[in-house]
Amino acid sequence: MALMLILVAVGGFTAWRWLGPVTVEATHPTRGVAVRAVYATGTVEPTVMLPIAPRTASRLVELKVDEGDPVSKGEVLARLEDEDLRKSVDELEARARFAKTQFDSAQALLNRGLGTVLERDRAHSEWRAAEAALARAQTVRSFMTLTAPADGRILQRDGEIGQLIPANQPVFYFSCCAPLRIEAEVDEEDILLVKPGQRVLIRAPALPDQTLEGKVAEITPKGNPVTRSYRVRIDFNGNNPLRIGMTAEVNIIVEQREDALLVPATAVIDGQVWTVSDRRLHRQPVEIGIVGEVKTEIISGLTGADTLVMRPTDQLQQGRRVRVDVVAPAE
Repeated sequence: MALMLILVAVGGFTAWRWLGPVTVEATHPTRGVAVRAVYATGTVEPTVMLPIAPRTASRLVELKVDEGDPVSKGEVLARLEDEDLRKSVDELEARARFAKTQFDSAQALLNRGLGTVLERDRAHSEWRAAEAALARAQTVRSFMTLTAPADGRILQRDGEIGQLIPANQPVFYFSCCAPLRIEAEVDEEDILLVKPGQRVLIRAPALPDQTLEGKVAEITPKGNPVTRSYRVRIDFNGNNPLRIGMTAEVNIIVEQREDALLVPATAVIDGQVWTVSDRRLHRQPVEIGIVGEVKTEIISGLTGADTLVMRPTDQLQQGRRVRVDVVAPAE
């Protein structure tokens, strides 16, 4: 008898557990903006950034500007040691002056009928050759003075006075001529959704409480075969408080619909939701629109008056009685 009572009790408990009411957290669909976006990360960069480097190796002897300084076109930025080149220029200037004197003498003799055209032409050729050699030496010497190619700002300086600077090693990085922009890497799976002119929402760790706006300016035609991504350049709208080198998260708006019916993303599983009506569960197929991390758009299958389970579990069964613990509209 006692054993039978125990079996009845266990059976009743099991039946109540599997057939009795289950507690669920439910909510109502809401109306709002459905946004489909492509997420990417990028870095703030100048539109134009130029390295400024000497053409020949030499020792740095003078620095005129530093990082962050604004500069004007033609302004001297630094000088490198050019003593040998200066002496070469002095030597070639002397040779050019002598060649000019020889030419003048040959021309004067020819004018008096005492010289020949051949001697005059030879002197003229030697003078022109000396002038050309002098001009080349002066040009090479001018390379030892680094100047600003345009109005702009010094972004970075890599050199100290007395340091030997190899040929073509940048001493300065210089930006000019255009505002800053973001260079972002977009995965190859999403790049076909991105087009020039699309609106972009920008968030940066440096401004956690602020959202900036921009637009897609350019998309590189060739992807990176290693990272399998494409570079997308994004222009800022209006003033940009960010600085060069700062990281940013971007959401490129691909599609946006106003007054969409939205439900928590956790409520939709395999194109279905669980609704509650008369305290019983009902499986409801739905047509899904734009899917986001937090909310999902429902095109058909639900109304704003429906009550749906926010986080369905394997325990839910068609027609099973439920207790609705919390009914809170999705924010």
